[in-house]
Amino acid sequence: MKLTPINAPDAPQPVGGYAQAMEVTGASRILFVSGQIPAATDGSVPESFEDQARLCWANVIAQLRFAGMTLDNLVKVTIFLSDRKYIADYRKVRIEVLEGRQVGLTTIITGIFDERWLLEIEAVAAA
Repeated sequence: MKLTPINAPDAPQPVGGYAQAMEVTGASRILFVSGQIPAATDGSVPESFEDQARLCWANVIAQLRFAGMTLDNLVKVTIFLSDRKYIADYRKVRIEVLEGRQVGLTTIITGIFDERWLLEIEAVAAA
């Protein structure tokens, strides 16, 4: 499988370490990861935004791992934020977690199912 970031020169360029599009060739499996929440297996939810963001990513990574995949298989990520004031903090954690990997990315500011949750992350991966 090959992932190729696409950033058309006649469209706005991405800011913050993502690709405007991702081309996938040679894949035989696609994994759709439901929105991962900032809750631990015991149901606890951290208070700080950064801790919640890291936990959401840990939950995404757990789903990928169980499917025999890693962050290298990510194609598209959608982040749901409870408030736009978290955008800079979210970008910081995302860049830290992805360690230079580019993915297609959408961020949506919205109400979230549980008011304790400050974000939720869903993903698409291919292998």
